[in-house]
Amino acid sequence: MFSHLAELLDADLYVRLWNGEQIALGSAPSTGPGIALRSPDVLTRLLRKPRLNTIIELFAAGAIELEGGTLLDIAHRRGGMRTKRLFKRLNKRLLLKLSAAFLFAGKSGARDSHAFSGAIETSVERGRDDSALVQFHYDLSNTFYSPFLDERMVYTCAYFPDWNASLDEAQHAKLDIVCHKLRLQPGEKFLDIGCGWVGLVIHAAQNYGVHAHGVTLSEEQYAFAQDRVSALGLQDKVHVELKDYRHIDAWGADDKIASVGMFEHVGIDNHSAYFTQMNSLLRPRGLYLHHSIARPGKRNMKKFRRKRSEYKALTTYIFPGGELDTLGMSLNGLESHGFEVHDVEALREHYQRTCKLWTERLYENREKAAEEAGWPKTRLWLLYLAGCSLAFERSAVGIFQTLASKKDKGPSGLPSTRTGLYQ
Repeated sequence: MFSHLAELLDADLYVRLWNGEQIALGSAPSTGPGIALRSPDVLTRLLRKPRLNTIIELFAAGAIELEGGTLLDIAHRRGGMRTKRLFKRLNKRLLLKLSAAFLFAGKSGARDSHAFSGAIETSVERGRDDSALVQFHYDLSNTFYSPFLDERMVYTCAYFPDWNASLDEAQHAKLDIVCHKLRLQPGEKFLDIGCGWVGLVIHAAQNYGVHAHGVTLSEEQYAFAQDRVSALGLQDKVHVELKDYRHIDAWGADDKIASVGMFEHVGIDNHSAYFTQMNSLLRPRGLYLHHSIARPGKRNMKKFRRKRSEYKALTTYIFPGGELDTLGMSLNGLESHGFEVHDVEALREHYQRTCKLWTERLYENREKAAEEAGWPKTRLWLLYLAGCSLAFERSAVGIFQTLASKKDKGPSGLPSTRTGLYQ
C-alpha cells in the first residue's frame, strides 16, 4: 500500500508502522521527518471514515504522530503532487485489495472527542453564547500560551520590519504601527476590543500617554491583565473589563478604537450589530483600526458560506463559532455603518511567518505545554498553528489592517500622504 504511494509521491518522508517497520515515501530512503502509525486501528478508522476529522482525532490521541518535525516540515517535503492529482492516479483496485484486512477488522474501543461540544448559534438573537465559544479557545491556561508567544503575550499577527526580525521585535513593531496609524495622543481615550493579554493597551498607555480601556471574554486573560496592570502600576491609565463588546458603556465617546484579531469571533450574522456598536462608541472623526483575517471572495454568498473541510475542522476543534468574511465585506460593513475608509494594508506574509515562529516555539516547548493543557490539546495546537502558516503561505486566506474614521463633514485630520500615515 505505502510502496504504491511512494511511487507516486516521491517525497522525502517516511511512514513508521506499529511494528517498527519504516517505509520510505520516495525513491530514496528518508531520514525524516516522518509519520508514525501507532496501531493498525489507525488504518481501520481511516478506511471506514476517510475524513479530515478522523485524522485530527487520531492525531490528538497520539495514534498518528509526526517524528522529527512539525506539519510544516512534512508539507515542505511531500513533493509537488497535489492531493486531487494523487487521488486520480491511485490504483484503487490494488489499494482496496491491500486494505481489505484493515477495513473489515473488529471494532475498536470508545474514543474521546476533542471538539467543542456546546451549541453554536449564528446570531445573538438565536442564543449565541460568545463567552463559551471564546473561553473554549483562550482559557486553556496562560502558562500554555506563554512558551510560544512573545514576551508581551501578543496573540495576533506580528509586523516584521524585515524578515529576520525576532518575534519579540516584530510584535513590538505591530503594537507601535497600530498606535501610530491611530495617531494616539496623550490624554486620549483608547478602546481595545478583545484586548487579549493586554499587550496593546499597556503599550499605548506607556508609550503614547492615553487612557486605555480593554475588554475580553476570557477569564484567564482577564486575571492575567489585572495582575499585569497592577504590577506595572498602571491602574490610573489602564482599565480592563471582562465584558462582551455589545455591553460596553460609552465612557464619554472614545477618541480611538482598535479591533485586532477579534472580529473573526463575531460571526457574519452579527456584523451589522458589531459595526453599529463601534460607530456608537466613537466621537465624530474618531479613528477605528480594523485588523482581521479574510477569505478570498466567491461569486455569491451561498458559495462563500460553504465551508471546506479544513475550515470546518478549525471551527470545530479550535475556534468554535468563528467565521471569516472577505475584505470587501469588511469595507462594505464599515462604509454602510457610518465610517470612512482611509487605508488598507495586506499582511498575509507577516501572519505566515508569525504562525511559523509560533509553531516552532510550541514544538520546542511541547513538554511544558502538555503539562498545562494535556497532550491532545498540545498536538491539536501544533496542527492548528502549522496549518494556519500553510494557509497564509498558499494564499488560501489573507489578513488586512484597515483604518477608518467615524464619518463627519470636513477634513479627516490624517496626514496628506500614506508615508505620513505610516511614520
